[in-house]
Amino acid sequence: MVILEQKLSKLNPGDTGTILRVEGSGQIRKRIMDMGLTPGAKIEMIRCAPMGDPVEFKLRGYLLTLRKNEADTVFVSREVTE
Repeated sequence: MVILEQKLSKLNPGDTGTILRVEGSGQIRKRIMDMGLTPGAKIEMIRCAPMGDPVEFKLRGYLLTLRKNEADTVFVSREVTE
């Protein structure tokens, strides 16, 4: 089993991960963290819009929709079997 670190925006439907960190600064970072995207939280990618943006995730028992540029600031760890 391999642990990968990747941007949240790179997950595929059904993929799960654990949030490692939120990059960026100022209001955008604060807003994302206020939505529950904090280190240690489990997250699952549910689906993306037909053109790829926005993307829907399941987090802390609710569904959250983010723009790809917002999801690019969040890094997750994933367990991948080879």
